[in-house]
Amino acid sequence: MIEQSKQSKQRKRSENASLVTESSTQWWIYLVQCSDSSFYSGITTNLERRVRQHNGALAGGARYTRARQPVVLVWSESARNRSEASQLEARLKRLTRDQKRRLVKQGQWP
Repeated sequence: MIEQSKQSKQRKRSENASLVTESSTQWWIYLVQCSDSSFYSGITTNLERRVRQHNGALAGGARYTRARQPVVLVWSESARNRSEASQLEARLKRLTRDQKRRLVKQGQWP
């Protein structure tokens, strides 16, 4: 019984630690421009790594960008957590091409 209690406490500590790690991780929403001038958006915790993945320097790039390399990071914005980043990405994907261009140029959401 005592052993189960210790295991339970350790599990709770582990779960709490992962919550702290998740909430302290910096999330980014980003927009890259591909070689064919199209835009691709996504979320990540590491912008530099993600752009390198999209450009084929590291494994893990999106299928869409593989055929449209090189890509250039043209806009990014930080988010408090993954949920907010996902919501911002969904909002970004709904923008028209012209609205995305204005976002890149002016840095402000339409």
